[in-house]
Amino acid sequence: MTHPESQESHPGLSALTGLLYAGLVAYLAGWYLDKWTGNFSLLLFLMSVVTFFYWVAERWVFLPQRRAAADALVKQDSERRAKLAAEGIKADNIDVDAARRAILRQPWWLDWTAGLFPVIVLVFGLRSFLFEPFRIPSGSMVPTLLVGDLILVNKFHYGVRLPVIHKKVLENNPVQRGDVVVFRYPEDTRIDYIKRVVAIAGDEVSWRNQRLYINGQEVATESLGPYFDQDSLKERPLFKEKLGAVEHQMLVDRDAPSYFRMDRADGPFPFAQNCQYILEGVTCRVPAGHYYALGDNRDNSRDSRYWGFVPDENIVGKAVMIWMNFSDPKRVGRFH
Repeated sequence: MTHPESQESHPGLSALTGLLYAGLVAYLAGWYLDKWTGNFSLLLFLMSVVTFFYWVAERWVFLPQRRAAADALVKQDSERRAKLAAEGIKADNIDVDAARRAILRQPWWLDWTAGLFPVIVLVFGLRSFLFEPFRIPSGSMVPTLLVGDLILVNKFHYGVRLPVIHKKVLENNPVQRGDVVVFRYPEDTRIDYIKRVVAIAGDEVSWRNQRLYINGQEVATESLGPYFDQDSLKERPLFKEKLGAVEHQMLVDRDAPSYFRMDRADGPFPFAQNCQYILEGVTCRVPAGHYYALGDNRDNSRDSRYWGFVPDENIVGKAVMIWMNFSDPKRVGRFH
């Protein structure tokens, strides 16, 4: 009695799956080694599509084939036993159930594709439409967010966007002054940035003499004394700032120079004519569909003062909480 389906079948698909996994490993390795900038949303989308086809093929083609082969094996064994019994011969003790289970068992290339499809789609959906985790890589948002903070970003707070193409299909809350937002960096949209929105469309925003002005009015601040900055290993002046309904802390040296210039690799930024750079700082009129964003570490942040406005289509979501910091678990929680 033979059951060839219990052996590795479809060697072409097995080899193809191996090549796909080799490509995935190479892509992730190059991303980790900074050989190129990865796009995790696109990667998850492609993995969802590929595993979906494997899942459909397993459900409608491969699994029925294995079941048919298993049923044929059982039928063959039953006929053999009946024939032997009719001839007065005692049948041998072949473990047909074990052979049947071997035939029904998924080969590795289906287990690692079709078997992962529900998990990948769930992760892709949660990350695309609900919440996405990010790691803070720099100190531009100190003291609000520190290097190593792992944060959650609410992807639906400002509306629902289609993954990969970033097309907004459903409006929700508008971006407000004081919101901490993650957005695709205008100079290189493959990179995600995090800053605080200080001005919205129609606002005149100024950063002059180390102070922030919105529509001609200086934004209220209150000195909170010194703050020990772990990055510079020195004390920095700490202030409380109120933007709309949001109160937050920020670092700024009032005596530092305030001169800025457009510093963007691809030339003048869109709507650069809306900005005036002078010795005391910079003043801009925020165009429609755009925002002006600054880091809370005002003297150590590359932000709108250098590269211009954040387009609404670049918005990824609103940062809402720190879910972990392995160096300091006490930081877990909402940061406002």
